[in-house]
Amino acid sequence: MQIQDLPYADPGTPDARSGPRFLWWLGRHQPGGQFKALAWGLLHFASVSALPFCVGAAVQAAVDHSGGRLALAGGLLAVVAVGIALGDTYLHRAAVTNWITAAARVQQLLARKAALLGSALTRRVAAGEVVAVSTGDVEKIGWFVEAVSRFTAAALTVVLVCVALVVYQPALGVVVAAGVPVVALAVLPLLPRATRRADFQREKAGRATELASDTVAGLRVLRGIGGEELFLDRYRSASQEVRRAAVRSARMWALISAIQVLLPGLLMVAVVWYGVHLAREGRITVGELVTVYSSVMILTYPLRHFEEIAMAYSFSRPSARRAARVLSLERATDAGGVRDAEFDGARSAGADGARSTGSDGVRSAGADGVTTAYTDGVRSAEADGMRSAHVPGGDLYDPATGLLAPAGRLTAVVCGDPDAAGLLAERLGGHPAERSTSVLLGGVPLDELPLDTAREAVLVQDKDPVLLSGSLRELLDVPASGCVSARDALAAAQCADVLDALAQGSLDAEDPMDTRITERGRSLSGGQRQRLALARSLITDPEVLVLDEPTSAVDSHTEARIARGVRDLREGRTTVVFTSSPLLLDHADRVVLVHEGTVAAVGVHRELLHSEPRYRAVVTRETDEEAALSGVLDEAHRDALHRNELHRDELQEIEESA
Repeated sequence: MQIQDLPYADPGTPDARSGPRFLWWLGRHQPGGQFKALAWGLLHFASVSALPFCVGAAVQAAVDHSGGRLALAGGLLAVVAVGIALGDTYLHRAAVTNWITAAARVQQLLARKAALLGSALTRRVAAGEVVAVSTGDVEKIGWFVEAVSRFTAAALTVVLVCVALVVYQPALGVVVAAGVPVVALAVLPLLPRATRRADFQREKAGRATELASDTVAGLRVLRGIGGEELFLDRYRSASQEVRRAAVRSARMWALISAIQVLLPGLLMVAVVWYGVHLAREGRITVGELVTVYSSVMILTYPLRHFEEIAMAYSFSRPSARRAARVLSLERATDAGGVRDAEFDGARSAGADGARSTGSDGVRSAGADGVTTAYTDGVRSAEADGMRSAHVPGGDLYDPATGLLAPAGRLTAVVCGDPDAAGLLAERLGGHPAERSTSVLLGGVPLDELPLDTAREAVLVQDKDPVLLSGSLRELLDVPASGCVSARDALAAAQCADVLDALAQGSLDAEDPMDTRITERGRSLSGGQRQRLALARSLITDPEVLVLDEPTSAVDSHTEARIARGVRDLREGRTTVVFTSSPLLLDHADRVVLVHEGTVAAVGVHRELLHSEPRYRAVVTRETDEEAALSGVLDEAHRDALHRNELHRDELQEIEESA
């Protein structure tokens, strides 16, 4: 795999049982890159280690006044120099490729897992941890995977040099062969402590990242309640904890580095002292002494990779553990699907292909007066032609609560608990928080459909939709049926003032669709972000659209226009709105009250408002005292009606008697 071939067509199925297993899995899936880096690393390190032998031969040739051997030594030096240059160049190329491809594989795996889990991911893992894993942790994981091949090449080179020195000059070679393992392994007792300190530092840094992410996300709210200083103090404290942990970790690594410098130096002093003693006795030549001395000096270069691999593993292990924890998460339901979706789609397409859009064949696109006409059957034909044929249709039914959303109707759902409403909305979209009975669409369990098909059939917009940075055109460029234009969706969501606000921030944009949106739309108000998110959902024109509190941050006048726009634009499509707003409830074809996890009442808004106290309590936000007073008044009203009926009956009997 080369960098230009990224992304991977299939990043594979990772071994996420533990951090080390995940690192091992990544390394095994880069055999070509690891072999190239190992080969070029051996060439580079072997060429560097051959320098002392060439220099020693040249020195001895000069002492012996041998021009031929001196020329041969010069030629060998030239060959070694070429090997060093080629090995270093291509080793760096292969190492960087391994690093980037490993990091890219991890990022693809994380992105695939995030897409698979959907909103369940942030319920099970903190958003800050996901950010930390997908940014800094990915780099550290790639660093270790890349460093393995270089370390292997360095270790093999050290062994080869020690063997060569023993063969070349046994007296000094034995000293080097005995001293090098001590130098390489002397830091092993310090590695567990260094690893623990590195883990502690990464843990503190992850908490600080989570705190910063949460603070930035809620900055507007913090400013509104004056909590900026409080959270700033918390971040200062977290930052200082990270600094102290980093200093403690750096001290340990500094000690390890010092040992890696000190011990090779002591070995070199011992070799020189013993070599001079042997040379004075005439047991070795000057060239041999120079060769052994230079070899020990050169060995400090590959020995440094022992420290690097230890550091890379210490920093990558907690990162790999966090990545493995995210990648090991599974959906509450199977994403593969077991039903032949093509057959079910054909069945539902035949049943729903004749949907019409209204008696007059015209749908209003919004308050701007722009309308789009669809004659009976035309819209359905276009939608079914442009939409995947395997998407099922029909009534949406949740067996767990008894909630039924008839096909082609606007159903409003009222829940007293907003959290329960959010969980129910996710269930309707096939994203249950825990394993339970599947929601049915046209009689087909969503769990039995492939995940892509289920998501194409049912789109859920949660109460806190995210706007990605970029242009408005890019924001609205989403998979869609093609039957709803951006203009119609923006008009239905009442986004005229949003376009004006974006235009003021992008003075160089001539087309409103080219205006820029900042990260998460933070330059916009909460209501403006909600309306843009609603327009994005309307453009997709799914078979079933589930909206969770789509207008909670919008003023009442705009909310009334949005209610009409959504009803008109979604005519003929199934729409479920979770809300307690009377303005939206009054435009619904059907209103369902869900109380304590089950359907408690079904009707229309005005009927339920008068007949169902629990519904009235949620919609009107009346207190217990007000509810009691309302109950007394209702009872008095019913008694008065009963007395009036009795009075009318008595008058009627008197008239008949007369």
